[in-house]
Amino acid sequence: MAGFLIQNFITSTLVVSWVGPYFVNTSIGNYQSVATQASPTEEELTDEFLKRILSDIENDPTSTREICSAYIEKLCRAGKLPAAASLLQSLHGKHIFLTTNSYNILLATAGEGNDIGLVCQIFKDLLLSWEPISSTSYLTTAKAFINTNNAALLLGFIKEVSELTFPRSVIIVNRIIFAFAECGQTDKALLIFDHMKSLKCKPDLVTYNTVLEVLGRVGRANEMLHEFASMKEANIAPDVISYNTLINSLRKLGRFDACLVILKEMEERGFEPDLLTYKALIESFGRSGNVEVSLRLFDEMKGRGIRPSIYIYRSLINNLKKMGKLESATTLLEEMTASLSDHVGPKDFKRKNK
Repeated sequence: MAGFLIQNFITSTLVVSWVGPYFVNTSIGNYQSVATQASPTEEELTDEFLKRILSDIENDPTSTREICSAYIEKLCRAGKLPAAASLLQSLHGKHIFLTTNSYNILLATAGEGNDIGLVCQIFKDLLLSWEPISSTSYLTTAKAFINTNNAALLLGFIKEVSELTFPRSVIIVNRIIFAFAECGQTDKALLIFDHMKSLKCKPDLVTYNTVLEVLGRVGRANEMLHEFASMKEANIAPDVISYNTLINSLRKLGRFDACLVILKEMEERGFEPDLLTYKALIESFGRSGNVEVSLRLFDEMKGRGIRPSIYIYRSLINNLKKMGKLESATTLLEEMTASLSDHVGPKDFKRKNK
């Protein structure tokens, strides 16, 4: 009965859906109904059953992908991860891949079940599918490693990923590093970074900029400066993002003199400070009580034709008030109000995707 109906799908482009222990034909346009029907029992989810499904539908690449995706999503929602994993393995062997959404659901389910091995396999399948990989996929994969310190497993996973995706692997590994850092696993992110140096996908400018930001964010300034030096030793030239990351991180740590040293090197290498550079420097010196330096930098910025942001005005005004320079604060407030429409606003500071 089941084999006949599934075979009927192949010849008449019908989808086979579960209703209890039976199959029902539904149109291709309603293949999503697979995910809403009652779940099969454990007895029905045998290896033989899964093989029979695959043998009947493998020759229809377009609809097969959608059917299997919907079926796996249903298994995940029903808490039947072993069955979903078994079906995924069979699909992999037949070069049938799922939709991005289905992979994300699988990743989340496997992560919740602390099955790191399965998470790694799902992510590798997603890479091989050439489907767009969202930040959700990277973050879900990274979060699966939170409760383990198995460095061998992690580095083995990174090595496999780099080999699977070469020569585009540096982009993938960079995003993995960023995802680990985003979910608070700084040391693992740095471990992956160090491991990259022994792989074919060597760290590039984006890798180093990511690592500089990660180290700066957690206050590890000396390590950040060390990696900045290593970056130049590896003949990877810093860019404006590199210098801005350093200056902004050093500002937050109160290392204002170091900010000026970095600014000097930046200018010596032919990079002109941009709005983010000036914002970090002006706020740094203003908060440290050096409002004269802040005002000099503010005038320098405007002299370069860089439009001030409202954040810079507010920072300067507040710091001038704290220093008792009320007349200067009032003058700046009037200037800010008069030129309000020309200010750089919040939308100009939105973080761009990596």
